[in-house]
Amino acid sequence: MSRFKGDLAEERAVKFLIENGFFVAQRNFYSRFGEIDIIAVKDEVVHFIEVKSGVDYESAIQNITQKKLSKIIKTAHVYMKKNSLDVNFVFDAIVVTPKNIEFLENITL
Repeated sequence: MSRFKGDLAEERAVKFLIENGFFVAQRNFYSRFGEIDIIAVKDEVVHFIEVKSGVDYESAIQNITQKKLSKIIKTAHVYMKKNSLDVNFVFDAIVVTPKNIEFLENITL
């Protein structure tokens, strides 16, 4: 996926989150382990969100691998430590297709 398409998918995901009561705390947080696309908060829970897009759900979701999830988890721990946070948190995904946005809460592989 091109960076432009990825940015468009992230913009749609952010709009979706805000419309659903989330506060978007940060976008594109980097650590030496990887990147988290969106960090959002709702009901005192921090959501670390991976955004994937594709022509359909299957082509997008297959890009969330165990290796990618491991990098997200390590990066989330860096974020929590850097910001001195001791709160509940979850790992989510948002799948963006031309016709739909699907929010997958608390993903694990």
